[in-house]
Amino acid sequence: MSDSSPLPPVRLHPEAELARDALSTPLLSRAARLARWAGPDTRVDAGGGLVDEQLPAAVEALGLSGDDAAADASEAWRVAVDAGLVEVVDEEEGTVTAGEELALLTGGSPQDVLAVWLAALETVLADASVPDLDGLMDEGGEVDLSSLDWDPEAEVEFLDGVLGNLYLLTAGEDTPGGAPVPLPALAASVIVPSDMGEPTNDVLEQVSDAMMRLDDQFRMLEPVGFVAYRPVDEALMADAGEEPAAPVDDTDVSRYGMVRLTPLGLYGMRARLMEAGYEAPAVGDLADKGADVLLDGTAAFPPGAAQAETEQWLQRRESLAAARELLAAARGADAGAPLRRLRCQQALSLVGASAEPALREVLDDAELGGLARVWLTENGAADVPPPSEAMVYWLTIDTVAAQLAAEGNSEELRALVEGLAQQHSGFFDAVWRVDHPATADVLEAMGRLHPDKKVAKEARKAAFKARSQQGG
Repeated sequence: MSDSSPLPPVRLHPEAELARDALSTPLLSRAARLARWAGPDTRVDAGGGLVDEQLPAAVEALGLSGDDAAADASEAWRVAVDAGLVEVVDEEEGTVTAGEELALLTGGSPQDVLAVWLAALETVLADASVPDLDGLMDEGGEVDLSSLDWDPEAEVEFLDGVLGNLYLLTAGEDTPGGAPVPLPALAASVIVPSDMGEPTNDVLEQVSDAMMRLDDQFRMLEPVGFVAYRPVDEALMADAGEEPAAPVDDTDVSRYGMVRLTPLGLYGMRARLMEAGYEAPAVGDLADKGADVLLDGTAAFPPGAAQAETEQWLQRRESLAAARELLAAARGADAGAPLRRLRCQQALSLVGASAEPALREVLDDAELGGLARVWLTENGAADVPPPSEAMVYWLTIDTVAAQLAAEGNSEELRALVEGLAQQHSGFFDAVWRVDHPATADVLEAMGRLHPDKKVAKEARKAAFKARSQQGG
């Protein structure tokens, strides 16, 4: 994920709901229970971890059982220390006391709870980037890193890249809400070069290795509530000579692992991206801003997110005042003005009939008169004056310029260009004279997009005339 590419806006759940989710995650709830369990007799080692002699009591306090009970209790304690739920009082004696953050879990605001959860998340993410060190101890009890092919920075970068791509897939408007992502596709997104056609065997082997690493990492990230994960089918990792315990469907992609960010994970990932310097918008960020910020801010939003943002903005305002503010912000001759006016028109479509006086006030405005007539007509208003020919042509240029800015050379724009040339005889003879900053650019685009070579040539000629008239 490039740090220069704009991130799509995300729709976050309310913070109170996210805080409740955080408190109910297995890992944070265990960490809180251990923090309350700890007392004067609790002892930790030099690294802040529970001494081995006290792990059985911690396991019992958490009600854990099974082979992983001690490891789960140890991890919960580490999170309690790192998140400030437990504080080491005397490092030499190994004594502890309740940390300041512990009280926030019951008496703090949702933001306080989420801050504690984010600290817990960072601990788990750091652990997830460390390989399994079992069996790597030398005779002196030290980890023999020389026998391990491990680059800590590369491992962190790999996991961050995967999670960044998962964020993009979760936030994207084309992804159904909550839809899980197949693990092979996610691994391939950071391994396979974008310009590679058919992956080579070497690249496919790298993807397979990455899947196995991610399988371990997502298993670690699920208890903190960051992801919902369906692990890789154990039968796929069995030795080639072993028979599967039950018949398997080789076409079932879910057997290879499925993952999605939870609502809490989406919140956490956005917080991490913003901490890293990315601009990561969320729907609702602009609700308390002016109309100028709303129209410019939603210019690059996909349609659904732009509408959701605008609806939240309108909910805080009286309809007539909101319409006047939107119209005032839509004026301008700068390059972004056509798209602002398009977003203004879309916003006004969400405003009720009480906004009619604001639209009538701008009927004679050269920049806003056309969209005002469109709104009044669509809302069944009476006595709407017909637009002049000059206004029709100006609105046409403005609309195409906005569509170019919003969608580029889309199929919808191509159809619009074809329709304009068919409906208006002498269109190009008249339109190049329109006094609009984007006239020449729009005509050049029409010449590029129109499939009829003769019409495209007329458009290019008109563009040349328009640019000459503008002194360019």
